[in-house]
Amino acid sequence: MSIRLAILGILSWKSSTGYELKKIFEESSFMYWSGNNNQIYKALMNMENEDFVTSEVVHQDNSPSKKIYTITEEGLKELRNWLVSSSEAPEIKKTFLVQLAWSDMLSNQELSEILTKYENEIKLQLMMQKEKYRRALHSPNRSRRESLIWEMISENIISTYHNELNWVRETRQRLFENEVMEEKDKMNYQVRETESKKYIELISSTEPLSTENNALDLISLCWEHEANAIIIHYTALSEDFFKLKTKVAGDIIQKFINYGIKTAAIIPQEIIEKGRFKELAMEMNTGNHFRMYGSKEEAENWLLK
Repeated sequence: MSIRLAILGILSWKSSTGYELKKIFEESSFMYWSGNNNQIYKALMNMENEDFVTSEVVHQDNSPSKKIYTITEEGLKELRNWLVSSSEAPEIKKTFLVQLAWSDMLSNQELSEILTKYENEIKLQLMMQKEKYRRALHSPNRSRRESLIWEMISENIISTYHNELNWVRETRQRLFENEVMEEKDKMNYQVRETESKKYIELISSTEPLSTENNALDLISLCWEHEANAIIIHYTALSEDFFKLKTKVAGDIIQKFINYGIKTAAIIPQEIIEKGRFKELAMEMNTGNHFRMYGSKEEAENWLLK
């Protein structure tokens, strides 16, 4: 399938400029072309030569002129012919599977770390896809049936990430179910000393923080190393931490406060600024016990202040 067929589909919905087409490709969850100008304009030029599209230059008083493309009857016929043709089976290409295939040479801690990193990449993508679905950008909604079709496409994308997340978790469970892992294997952490101050940096964990007991384990780790501060990376936090209705975040944060552990969490900015979680972040960042930052540098500057 070529990008020209996707362009014909968009133009069957509404006439667009090359820039508008580019934005639709960039923000789409399933139209997977890069949407760079070379691809788009080359396809438009070829389709104009084939009479699949026409263009009109519209002059604007206070802005540069823009070229608007419209699908023709021949273009609609080409699009329909493709729509009724047989589709290809989905391709499964996951670089992570190739990486995982040779991971038996790694230690438990290293293997757990790559699984955790992959899991958190999926979690981030899942949250982004849900946000796109919520915002419903660039969906035609010209009929009830069309709205349902686009809704089911979004559900297909989201369910794919959910399935991948479940698979990673099951893989970890089955790999480590018969082994008693030491605490250092459960938690990927470093003891940092800067400017005569010591803190724990929790990078990832085989059990992402989701309970008060997990918080107590971290507090014990701080006491063991005579540290009273900790930096927690996003990869070590459970999915429930970001769902305020679960109260996981509140319970964990309160434990750190009760035991006097100054804590900074490094969380992607798009997560910090999302929905009700933004309210929690703003509230916590006015205090001196637990704060959330988008980078390690910001977190460390506050933690060591």
